[in-house]
Amino acid sequence: MSAEPRARRAGRKETLALLLGFAALVAVGGASVWLVARNAAFNEQVSGVLEAKAEIVRVLSLVQDAETGQRGYLLTNDERYLRPYETAAAQIGERLEHLGKLLADEGDQMSDLAKLRSAVGDKLAELAQTVALQRSGQREEALAVVDTERGRNAMLSVRRVVALMTAREDKAFAELSGETSRSGSQLVAFMTAGLFLAAGLAVLAQIMVRRGARQAEEARAAIAEANEGLEAAVAERTSDLIQANEEIQRFAYIVSHDLRAPLVNVMGFTSELDAARKVLKEQIDGLDEVGAAKVSPDARLAIEEDLPEAIGFIRTSTAKMDRLINAILKLSREGSRLIRPESVQIETLVVGIADTMYQQLQAADAEIEVQAGLPAIVTDRLSIEQIFQNLIENAVKYLDRSRAGRVKVTGRRVGSQVEYAIEDNGRGIDAKDHERVFELFRRAGAQDQPGEGLGLAFVRASVRRLGGAIRLTSEPGRGSTFHLTFPAVYQPPSEARA
Repeated sequence: MSAEPRARRAGRKETLALLLGFAALVAVGGASVWLVARNAAFNEQVSGVLEAKAEIVRVLSLVQDAETGQRGYLLTNDERYLRPYETAAAQIGERLEHLGKLLADEGDQMSDLAKLRSAVGDKLAELAQTVALQRSGQREEALAVVDTERGRNAMLSVRRVVALMTAREDKAFAELSGETSRSGSQLVAFMTAGLFLAAGLAVLAQIMVRRGARQAEEARAAIAEANEGLEAAVAERTSDLIQANEEIQRFAYIVSHDLRAPLVNVMGFTSELDAARKVLKEQIDGLDEVGAAKVSPDARLAIEEDLPEAIGFIRTSTAKMDRLINAILKLSREGSRLIRPESVQIETLVVGIADTMYQQLQAADAEIEVQAGLPAIVTDRLSIEQIFQNLIENAVKYLDRSRAGRVKVTGRRVGSQVEYAIEDNGRGIDAKDHERVFELFRRAGAQDQPGEGLGLAFVRASVRRLGGAIRLTSEPGRGSTFHLTFPAVYQPPSEARA
């Protein structure tokens, strides 16, 4: 089992553990939030219980204050002693109303509250009667009411109900306090577990981060090592290709030079043959009738027609071979020519080419449209001019004579690249020939124009030397478009590789 699968499995396990830990941490957090909300609810209930108990005790205290004020007044007949009574009598109704709201959800307490209202009402009635009698000067009658035990019984009823209600509130308080304590303990436990879990996740995450960083560093080191080997291999291969290209250029030069020597001889001997033919023809034409009769018709036909025709074929073939040799020499010389980058205004260059082709354009009833503001480029001026010259001349040469010709040159800047397009409405090229037209000595369509099939091969070689690319889109009968892409600033091959 390789180390890489083991590392992947270990990484998956750690990731799964981390995900499970986070899920558990979320669960702990959710439970803690729920417990906090529950504790808050318990605290609110406890607060309600304490407030209800305080209100019950306050009612009892007010009744006692009222009774104390009544007794003082009866004993001293001094109105000042009635102030506690009057204050208590004014507040008891409001306190009982508030207590009813606090105990609204408690059935037993509401039942006892009704009893408390009744007992308090009886007590207040007894107090009011005695105070009224005392104020009217009937002190003996007032004391007689006190002696009837009516007020005492009412007060006992109030105390019993108050004791029962406060006992219930104490019990509720004890239960809620227990629940709050347990909920608090649970909250502490969950928060402690969450802290330990978070610490564990932090440690696991740190381990994973360090392991990932270590693996990334190892991968970077491996990539750097591979890049060094790749760069060395590329440099070696590039050197081999440069040497091979130089050898091919030398071979092309030698071959073309060696081919030219016998070609010159053939052309020279062809001229001598033509001169000899002319001499023989003059001799035959100068014979008298007797001598002329001795020349056979076949001999005369050979001198006057066959030999001139054969010599003409030889000259045509040697001229074509001479053009091919010149083209090969041009390609080989272009490959060895030193490139000198400079800023080239393509719009100015194309307009200049169009001006030099005025006669061809008039003859073809054609025009060249140049997009305003064509992007400039830093490259070899001679090479880029030859590229545009060849493509524009080709476009004009193969226009459809049945309609007005149009050649359009456009361009745009795309990042660090510049794209140009040379579009025409000429004959067009079949899809199967889109790549063939760039090959040496290959042509497409009707061969009714002079040429050896070298122009586009030369163009593609020149484009590649400038670090660019060329492609063709075309459809028969609808014209062609040559798309050129160059770096905005030419870089020598060594810098481009870097």
